[in-house]
Amino acid sequence: MFSFHIDTARTWHNAQNQTLLTVMGLRTSGHRAWLAAHPEGELKRHAREGLDVLPLAPKSEMDFASGWGLSRALRRLRPDILHAHDPHAVAMASMAISMAYPPPCPPIVASRRVAFRIKRNAFSKWKYNQVALFLCSSNVVRHNLIADGIPEERTMTVHDGIDLRHVEASPPADLHAEFWLPHGCPIVGTVGALVPHKAHRHFVQAAKRVLRTVPDARFFIVGEGDERPALEALIAQLKLEKHVFLTGWREDVLSLHKAFDVFAQSSVTDGLGTPVLDAMACRRPVVATRTGGVDEAVDEGTTGLLVEPHDEVGLARAIVRLLEDRALCARMGDAGRARVEERFSVSRLIAETLAAYQKILPG
Repeated sequence: MFSFHIDTARTWHNAQNQTLLTVMGLRTSGHRAWLAAHPEGELKRHAREGLDVLPLAPKSEMDFASGWGLSRALRRLRPDILHAHDPHAVAMASMAISMAYPPPCPPIVASRRVAFRIKRNAFSKWKYNQVALFLCSSNVVRHNLIADGIPEERTMTVHDGIDLRHVEASPPADLHAEFWLPHGCPIVGTVGALVPHKAHRHFVQAAKRVLRTVPDARFFIVGEGDERPALEALIAQLKLEKHVFLTGWREDVLSLHKAFDVFAQSSVTDGLGTPVLDAMACRRPVVATRTGGVDEAVDEGTTGLLVEPHDEVGLARAIVRLLEDRALCARMGDAGRARVEERFSVSRLIAETLAAYQKILPG
């Protein structure tokens, strides 16, 4: 089977990691797979040697020149499946097969990893009507699509996959040495772009409450984004400069996970919460908000603790409970790793993606 994958993002987030894992996993399984990516983007930089990459840099969703260039490439290559991994990629794929593409056209598969509702404008409706099957990262994402008018039979849940070999190859970071922390102080970390729906402000407020019980704890927020100035101001306002650290964007995220004693996520909405899966793969206990598909990742009481969104008191209480019970942390860490191995492996991701392709291919 020959699948052609499109990802237009210039940045590197979980979506781009999942795109690359899918492409490389399909190739390892003996299938042909090409990738269209931004020539100056992080996905292109991370692509391994030998991977066929077509440069694609649309200036907008309605970049007809990029759509025409993609159409020409697809007419030459004739893939069986066209897999779009972000909303702009769906637009590019839809335009490409609409521009004098001789039949039969490859069906479009679209990955959907966010819980946001789809837009209602005419262009959005047109492009999503071209999609034969949506692969949703969680059941919540799938249900939102159905609620927005996408027929149920055109949706399928395929959870993200975690590269366990990469996890094993990542050594733990020494945050105590790097940030001159007190010897032996416990570390609570979170990972995610500094954007409103990740709600890192609740993480900071919870940190203030945790310090009343565990005064030597330190807190790390790994990620970058527009919310940085507001978070810096909040940290200063609460006088937490010596306890809460913003690391910015880091490539060694898995190593940082291994340096945390507890992973905590305070999102108010999420598709699945892949940093939660990364933490579990690194044998770290999880505290997370019960939002999006997070409760599909976390087995509450076994691999972690769940609290309601916006509940800073509950978040702090759960973090303190884990910091004060190292035996519970160890049990949850081991259970989390086992859950990832069973339900969120890359091999399972590839098997379910191939099954989705077979579902919509003629014959």
